[in-house]
Amino acid sequence: MLSSSAEAAGPARHGEMKKKKRMRRGPVASPGPSAVTVAVASQTCGKWRPDESQRPEIDDAPVFAPTEEEFKDPIGYIASIRPQAERYGICRIIPPSSWRPPCPLKEKSFWETAEFNTRVQQVDKLQNREPTKKTTQSQVQRKRKRRKRLRFGMTRRRPGSSVGSEEKFGFQSGSDFTLAEFQEYANGFKQEYFGMKGSDEISISSIRNRIKIWEPSVEEIEGEYWRIVVGSTDEVEVDYGADLDTATFGSGFATLSSLDGNKQDPYGVSCWNLNILPRLPGSVTSFEDEDIPGVVVPWLYVGMCFSSFCWHVEDHFLYSLNYMHFGEPKVWYGVPSGEAVKLEESMRKNLPKLFEEQPDLLHELVTQLSPSVLKSEGLSVYRAVQKSGEFVLTLPRAYHCGFNCGFNCAEAVNVSPVDWLPHGQCAVELYREQRRKTSISHDKLLLKAAKEAARQLWMNHRGGKVEYRWMNTCGKDGVLTSAIKTRVKMEGAAREVNAHLESKRMDEDYDSTDRECFSCFYDLHLSAVSCQCRPNRFACLNHTNLLCSCGMDRKTVFFRYSMEELDTLVAALEGDPAAFYWWGHNH
Repeated sequence: MLSSSAEAAGPARHGEMKKKKRMRRGPVASPGPSAVTVAVASQTCGKWRPDESQRPEIDDAPVFAPTEEEFKDPIGYIASIRPQAERYGICRIIPPSSWRPPCPLKEKSFWETAEFNTRVQQVDKLQNREPTKKTTQSQVQRKRKRRKRLRFGMTRRRPGSSVGSEEKFGFQSGSDFTLAEFQEYANGFKQEYFGMKGSDEISISSIRNRIKIWEPSVEEIEGEYWRIVVGSTDEVEVDYGADLDTATFGSGFATLSSLDGNKQDPYGVSCWNLNILPRLPGSVTSFEDEDIPGVVVPWLYVGMCFSSFCWHVEDHFLYSLNYMHFGEPKVWYGVPSGEAVKLEESMRKNLPKLFEEQPDLLHELVTQLSPSVLKSEGLSVYRAVQKSGEFVLTLPRAYHCGFNCGFNCAEAVNVSPVDWLPHGQCAVELYREQRRKTSISHDKLLLKAAKEAARQLWMNHRGGKVEYRWMNTCGKDGVLTSAIKTRVKMEGAAREVNAHLESKRMDEDYDSTDRECFSCFYDLHLSAVSCQCRPNRFACLNHTNLLCSCGMDRKTVFFRYSMEELDTLVAALEGDPAAFYWWGHNH
């Protein structure tokens, strides 16, 4: 339920809302077992068809409920549930009943004034659509289409939006809303689509007698959602406030900048506050200096019924943690990481024309495929229904998707316990093959984590008081040791191939600009190759020959650490006192 301040905001700015809407609301049919027809203005609109439900028959993902003590350490708790949760790819986490953070977004001054932009989603085209090249038809042809239509959204577009971006599926920019406006708009859409009674239609006697007003269940909404996606002849269009940068729009959690100097606020400094979580000790992204939106700075999501997030994995195969601040449920689907390649193959098999036109389609987050289809092809697919006040955790390289059951607001950020490192290494190697740009420098984070662990080992050996967080990842079989050992072995092989080139240590300001391989976009934190002909053009050690046509005598290998230093770092993490003394003393 919304707070009193949010409810008090009510249907704000009716005049502006009326101007924004594409169409007027029409009469609402009463609910029942038969199809509900929604007549809106002069257009023929969609129907809810409960007898044609396409609800997937799949099992539920696990639900975890940490104790007060377990809840004190998010990174440790996530690590403790990983062995069980990774078999599903996704899980719910229900905080202790005592943890109920207030949401600053509900404050009346923010609720009624702060605007966010939406994107328009054509739900019926998320799975069944023709390639873009085949859908370029004239306006006359479009008018002749006899498909039944239900359009809820806005006519006003974001300034500067181009025709090209409008034509590319999934990138239409919607209108600006305040939370008050979007709540009214989302509720109106759902009431009309399912034939629910609006607040102005509920009788006083019903309120006095506390008669429960009918509304569709999550199961009914889920069945209708997949009916639309799988094979509806209705056009259903919704808006979604997705990927809103909390650094500019605002976070649903209290932040240190909003506490007016009171850093004792228990929720402002809580480790489960998504503004704090990515940089907790023990999180690899705690070594990230930049405020990368969506990775270490949370994104906000304001949803309505049927607004969707399509099948995808997180950038760099990171964990993600999503918290629902308020509103109606969000339905998730997850596939364990071990079946990621199988899911990709199934998507290509079932949607060949779309992938033929756009091979990197899964990177665009605009395509659904029914869990029922995936299950029929042998994949393990699980469901999680997230409610207000709950977290959903997705595991590394676990494909996930879902949709919203009504107006709600959630916030998400990436998480990186040390067991993520091998997944992250796999991601950057795959990105190299796909010539895909990276979001973070994996090598930088890996090396910083390794150096911090070596420092702790050195301090501990000297009898100093240190944080032991990274030390339990060391040793000959430690996950951090294994990750750095794997990377050093790869680096050594690549340098051996380029051993005939002149080599030079990188300058201290080498990281002052983002540097990546001109060919595959691999991050060049650890090493790079340059030529005298173009000093500001760099290649990774795998693409030296492609850099230019100059002779090898004009090329130079730049390195951050020598192989001897890197081998010593591995030895330090394995527990060699001389090695971690050297790193501790010199770095």
